[in-house]
Amino acid sequence: MKIYSNIQEFTAVNNAVITIGTFDGVHCGHKVIVEQLKKAAHQIGGETVVLTFFPHPRMIVFPDDNDLKLLNTIEERTLLLKKAGIDHLIIHPFSKKFSRLSALDFVRDILVNKINAKKIIIGYDHRFGKNRAGDFEDLKDFGETYDFEVEEIPAQDVQQINISSTKIRTSLLSGEINAANQFLGYNYFLSGKVVEGEKIGRKIGFPTANIFVDNKYKLIPKNGVYAVKVEVKGITYNGMLNIGNRPTLNGKNQTIEVNIFDFDEFIYGEHITIYFVERIRNEHHFEELNQLKNQLTLDKVNSIQILA
Repeated sequence: MKIYSNIQEFTAVNNAVITIGTFDGVHCGHKVIVEQLKKAAHQIGGETVVLTFFPHPRMIVFPDDNDLKLLNTIEERTLLLKKAGIDHLIIHPFSKKFSRLSALDFVRDILVNKINAKKIIIGYDHRFGKNRAGDFEDLKDFGETYDFEVEEIPAQDVQQINISSTKIRTSLLSGEINAANQFLGYNYFLSGKVVEGEKIGRKIGFPTANIFVDNKYKLIPKNGVYAVKVEVKGITYNGMLNIGNRPTLNGKNQTIEVNIFDFDEFIYGEHITIYFVERIRNEHHFEELNQLKNQLTLDKVNSIQILA
């Protein structure tokens, strides 16, 4: 996959089949569009092009909205689209100036003159141009003028529940990991740097790696204990993870701590990736550390059974 950091870097290809969107999560609904994109490109001997944006448009249009949480960092989104088999990925910087492009200017100047789109495939609810004024019917009209085809993918359901990035975010914030993973088509994951903690876990036989996630927009699932897979230096291990304020230790700030099974290496400063498999329980306050140790023993047994 060729990656372009803006539209200006892109050189038009023959028979470009393009889709446009933020693709946060690159979930099962997005993959339906991607598969149709690949099929259409194959039919006309063309190449697939995904036009996405970073920063996320909401970061620019609503700069004071600190509640925005995303399923993917731009690096994660790029990796997922590469795995999906896209030929060209354009990550265009979204700006206020760009947001003011009219629907006509966007289609004529970018999709036609710059990308030379032969066919455009979009999701059922796609909007574009200033104030999101353009829609599927507008694209069809522009297609007649500028000689490109347009195809709209209808709403895709998973067990009769419409898939959207918003629904996945809601599932994760509610601790419904199984539902989120089903919508995504993969286990939700996050990456971070291993930093030093208070080493309390080591004292009770459950040493943990404390994870610092430096992307403030990355969504952190609901507090609690999770069975997880942990990727360290390219090797995947089983583990259990706690997200929360550590009430037994009178913690005040949210921490992310993972106990990696059958692992004893020095990894401070390393970046590791956590894959969420299943949520085990809520975070609890225990009167004594020994009670916490007993609960962690049960959590480990449950995690091993789940991850097996």
